[in-house]
Amino acid sequence: MELFDLHGKVALVTGGNGGIGLGIARGLAQAGADVAIAGRNADKTDSAVAEITGLGVRSIGLSVDVLDEGQVQRMVQDTVTVLGGVDILVANAGTNFRKRPEEYSLAEWHQLVNTNLTGVFACCQAVYPEFKRRGAGKIVTIGSMASIFGFDVAAVYAATKGGVVQLSRSLASAWATDNIQVNCILPGWIDTALTQGARRVVPALHTNVVDRTPAERWGQPADLAGAAVFYCSRASDFVTGTALPVDGGFSSSMF
Repeated sequence: MELFDLHGKVALVTGGNGGIGLGIARGLAQAGADVAIAGRNADKTDSAVAEITGLGVRSIGLSVDVLDEGQVQRMVQDTVTVLGGVDILVANAGTNFRKRPEEYSLAEWHQLVNTNLTGVFACCQAVYPEFKRRGAGKIVTIGSMASIFGFDVAAVYAATKGGVVQLSRSLASAWATDNIQVNCILPGWIDTALTQGARRVVPALHTNVVDRTPAERWGQPADLAGAAVFYCSRASDFVTGTALPVDGGFSSSMF
């Protein structure tokens, strides 16, 4: 359907070489977008680029640490140089340490805040001039169920993801007159390397999530693609500042 057609658009996906980011990158490519994959692991990035190219679109890989402002600026410049511009940013790169609040060091606090929140802000700032030049832009940030609920073994992560939602709303308000829409996806429990690690730490987590989720299953990275394509397409031109749970009903159920 034309409203969801992304042919002729260029998407930049940070953390796009695995997990949720790669699931979204696949969906954008299937809708026709050319995709720049930004990540730190070169082998994973090369593999992701090969997969995306196999879907019939152009794709490039970029080695980027979102904690480095210069690298973030070059990420955008290189995408413009090779793919001709940037129309879409998916600010997905993030990390987590699972500990009780009293166990975190301040160094770990700063690393999580800098990666999950400051890194998102830096990427959004970096694409803004290009969006202004092109007269439009779409930004999709990635929050979490931890944006909504407390998380006793990931308090710092939860704080950063709550911050991502509020940052997204604020950017949406600030940049609406520039024809830039900013929206946030809140993934539920998605089967990725990150959550597989969580299940090793908390063996009962798998069953607890299935029991607590009305859909009675874990999500897959592909489950995020539809929401991302909507937010990145003309279908969402009058939608901005929203936070959409993609969680199998987890956030809507008491039990």
